[in-house]
Amino acid sequence: MNRIDLDDTDRAILDLLGQDARLSNRAIARRLELAEGTVRTRIKRLTDRRLLRFTAITDHRQHGNPEFAFLRIRADMRQAEAITESLRRYPQLRTVIMTLGNFNILAVGLFDSREEIGTITSDLLESVPGVQDVQASIVTRSIKYNERIAKL
Repeated sequence: MNRIDLDDTDRAILDLLGQDARLSNRAIARRLELAEGTVRTRIKRLTDRRLLRFTAITDHRQHGNPEFAFLRIRADMRQAEAITESLRRYPQLRTVIMTLGNFNILAVGLFDSREEIGTITSDLLESVPGVQDVQASIVTRSIKYNERIAKL
């Protein structure tokens, strides 16, 4: 993985925008005691390098009362890239992450029902080559959730 060099100013700008992405360049400059042009230039550089992106973060409850679940997938590592690519066809899966450990792919999704979770789990086992096992964990209560880390 490529090393990403950020200085304290870059991190401070990212922290402020992480708290409130609607802050103006002028407000950020004032808080950090910088010139507005410096802030503008750094934000442009961060977005050009794809280290910063502006998006609306919504609460998953906007979809009604979906089942929020994690699918832990054990996959043949020689086919992991193809498997993660095939997971794109499931719009319910909002996040797909490759991991280390007994299960090497984690998929996070919002589902209409528990039956839908079961159907997708079965489909993955039956129709995606290289998938060896799938275990679903259904969220019953969210204690702490940072939507900045895993947007649903």
